[in-house]
Amino acid sequence: MPEQQNYTKKETNQMNNAQKEVQTKLTKGLLDLIVLQFLETEPMHGYQIITTIRKSFGVYLGPSTIYPLLKTLEEKGYIKSKWNMDNERPRKVYDLTNDGKTVLTFTANSLTIICRGMKTEVKPELEVQTAHFGNDRTPKRTENLQAIAN
Repeated sequence: MPEQQNYTKKETNQMNNAQKEVQTKLTKGLLDLIVLQFLETEPMHGYQIITTIRKSFGVYLGPSTIYPLLKTLEEKGYIKSKWNMDNERPRKVYDLTNDGKTVLTFTANSLTIICRGMKTEVKPELEVQTAHFGNDRTPKRTENLQAIAN
């Protein structure tokens, strides 16, 4: 069993900040895929997309990010919009097109291939620092990945 140490408060904050930074970068980098995925599930208006991203990924992307992307996706023919006048406030609702479904499938498959490729490149003998939680829910440091795998 690998030796475990408690993380300091500073190390825990650094890990949390790094995790948040990576989460934000991945969300922004895959934003078109994320939006298409949400629209495959159900038609949504822009604000609904913003709040769903925030709830799903913990990342706030404002209207100045989402609406230009929606316009671009619509111009490419991946989504279509129509005005919903049924509510007190009219909303532009976006839905996935057949071309959008095709792009979503292709992109998701490509991402899966990339992730598989990354897994095969990881060498099990590498020394890494991985966060694990002890019974008291405090982060513990594990020094050797190979010892975990064995």
